Amino acid sequence: MSAHGKQRFDPAFQARSKARKRVVQGLYQWQLTGHSAGSIADQFKEEQDFEGCDEGYFRDVLKAIVNDPASLDAVLSQHVDRPIGEVDEMERAVLRLGTWELMHALETPYRVILSEAINLARTFGAEGGHSYVNGVLDRVAEQLRAVEYRRAL
Repeated sequence: MSAHGKQRFDPAFQARSKARKRVVQGLYQWQLTGHSAGSIADQFKEEQDFEGCDEGYFRDVLKAIVNDPASLDAVLSQHVDRPIGEVDEMERAVLRLGTWELMHALETPYRVILSEAINLARTFGAEGGHSYVNGVLDRVAEQLRAVEYRRAL
């Protein structure tokens, strides 16, 4: 069994995975409404099931991305085939989360980040959107995690 496979049974991994799902949903809502990260997080806490979810990670990542999407979009714009504003909203949310994690969650292997993003795009994105997310984030990982990326080849 791969290291990633072992992680899937780890409660901490599952809690982080659930937090990523909530982050993508929160980013989608933010992109549509423009509400603050705090108000979205509070609303989610009231309306969503957070059992087994890393709520701190959810709140921290949602706030970080909402407060500075431009730095993520600057990286993404080098790897997408159209202006970032024209990328499907759900796929944009997944790409922003994946890019943020590649930049800031250095304790998480890039392959785990890509796998989680692909699964989120499969769950929430348009048909075939997971392939687009995979291609973009693979290039982002090569740029941001060059040493780790080359070691994995």
